[in-house]
Amino acid sequence: MFDKILIANRGEIACRVARTARRMGITTVAVYSEADADAMHVSLCDEAYLIGPAPAKESYLRADKILEVAKASGAQAVHPGYGFLSENAEFAEACQAAGIAFIGPPSSAIVAMGSKSEAKIIMTEANVPLVPGYHGEDQSLATLKSEADKMGYPLLIKATAGGGGKGMRVVSSSADFETGLNAAKREAIASFGDDKVLLERYLLSPRHVELQVFADTQGNAVHLFERDCSVQRRHQKVLEEAPAPGMTPELRAEMGEAATNAAKAIGYVGAGTVEFLLDSDGKFYFMEMNTRLQVEHPVTEMISGQDLVEWQLKVASGEPLPMAQSELLINGHAFEARVYAENPAKDFLPATGKLRYLQTPEQGPCVRVDTGVEQGDEVSIHYDPMIAKLIVWGEDRASALHKLRAALADYRIVGVTTNLEFLSTLCALPAFANAELDTGFIEKHEAELFPVVESLSDDILAIAALHGLLVEQKRTLQQQADSHDPFSPWGSGSGWRMNQDSFHALHWSTESAQGSVIAHYRNGAYLLELPEGECLVSGEILENGDLLADLSGRRFKVAVIRHDQELTILHQGCSWQLTLTDPRLDALEGEAASGSLVAPMTGNVIAINVAEGDEVKQGDAVMIVEAMKMEHTISAPSDGIVKEIRFAVGDQVEDGEALLVIE
Repeated sequence: MFDKILIANRGEIACRVARTARRMGITTVAVYSEADADAMHVSLCDEAYLIGPAPAKESYLRADKILEVAKASGAQAVHPGYGFLSENAEFAEACQAAGIAFIGPPSSAIVAMGSKSEAKIIMTEANVPLVPGYHGEDQSLATLKSEADKMGYPLLIKATAGGGGKGMRVVSSSADFETGLNAAKREAIASFGDDKVLLERYLLSPRHVELQVFADTQGNAVHLFERDCSVQRRHQKVLEEAPAPGMTPELRAEMGEAATNAAKAIGYVGAGTVEFLLDSDGKFYFMEMNTRLQVEHPVTEMISGQDLVEWQLKVASGEPLPMAQSELLINGHAFEARVYAENPAKDFLPATGKLRYLQTPEQGPCVRVDTGVEQGDEVSIHYDPMIAKLIVWGEDRASALHKLRAALADYRIVGVTTNLEFLSTLCALPAFANAELDTGFIEKHEAELFPVVESLSDDILAIAALHGLLVEQKRTLQQQADSHDPFSPWGSGSGWRMNQDSFHALHWSTESAQGSVIAHYRNGAYLLELPEGECLVSGEILENGDLLADLSGRRFKVAVIRHDQELTILHQGCSWQLTLTDPRLDALEGEAASGSLVAPMTGNVIAINVAEGDEVKQGDAVMIVEAMKMEHTISAPSDGIVKEIRFAVGDQVEDGEALLVIE
């Protein structure tokens, strides 16, 4: 077994690997970029080395620098985590040439599975079923278009390199093919440096079911059962569970055999995942093989009782697999929810910001949080927007789902937009509880998952007002105590006024709604005039910052976090972000920004399709902004003339910044 390993990654996976290594008595070496100098993985490892600036291509993707650190530190092996260099055959070969073990498969296996088209040829020879499609070398537009038209629509354009939903586009008609192809190729180049694509028939309602496989250097291969990863947005997984609902022992055995045959066909070693599409008729088709540990591996660990990182370390050091197939058993059910810094209401655009407040659910045997951040950390544009993975276990699917809902309700983040409320809403859907799953689940339930909020409820307005009034009362009483005349009526926080009722007007707004409250002081409480009626409220702010509120006899505790004029209310998995506004100032601002198109996220301008003076039609793509390797197209909201372009290709833009003006 190794004495010291280098972890060539960052964030939660680097922390995850470091914890297992420490438990096994293995010294760990971290690498970090300038942006990650204070990151959790740096402090968690025994040693840490700076390898470059914030952009990944200048730090975490610099194989030469990472190998220099490995040699200098005396590391005997490199664990690549997932992403970055984890599926880079050249890096695996370079490690081997330097006499350093690569904790992953041999480079030949990475090469074999690195090209989706080549992988499908190998799978055909191994009798693994494939989705019909075009996997040829001819990448000309004419050939691809011809093959697509022959195959029929809808179809899927998919980059042959990499994974994670990058470089993928669903095309519904022949007229849309070229646009979809160009977008897929752009994204593939940005993510993998290779724009080669393949075409596949697009199955309308399949499930995404994958098998965790493991192989050693002695020729043994096993699978550790399946995971259902059907709940996805932009072809990227959001929720995973194991085992897959409705899986029969016969189908599990059949898919498991196909998965292990796939591993054996390429001389695989270590942890890998064979991904299948499971159609509604029970037939399954090979999709791809990921030659690394997957993001969702914790659900497999929860139901199998095995530490897959420990397995990786043992296999990489030459030991046989810890268990045979007959010894592996399924115990209970597990879910993993990926907590992202993103805005689900805006097509899941990645978000950036500072984690001003972070509280995770209480962890134990049934609840686990894998993360690489803590309160005060920044979520930047340079890396993946995943904040953490929330994993829960239960004796069966129903009990595991109950625990997931409770844990999501206890997860609180303020300072950056997240998908926590979306996850809570999704997990509460009857269709999800009934396991009515397929890869179009989110689209099918869009109306339920993204309800239109046109007004703020009386309860939320009352909580916001009560919190503000209590904060102001505390401040006033403190000023009174600190003054030279503590008995002055001007420092009183009682609300008493001579000859007239004392009242206070508060105005709150969100992105889509607004509301006003008139508060009257009433003997230690407040009478609130709300849109739907009156409410007598009282309460106190507890030592931990939570608000204990009484709304006309209804008592409950909520988390309220205030930052300047911004207020975030968190309760039972839902959050409300309100801004205290002044209607008089809002009226003066007018329509200064009318006609401007703003950046939907912080990122970089990668394409400008118009020039000043050009005439555009509604829906025309005028600019493309990219962040975290995700593209977003800025479209003209109406017909008009491009009056002004405020940025150039390569410029960085901030969320909400005006990009161009159409008159």
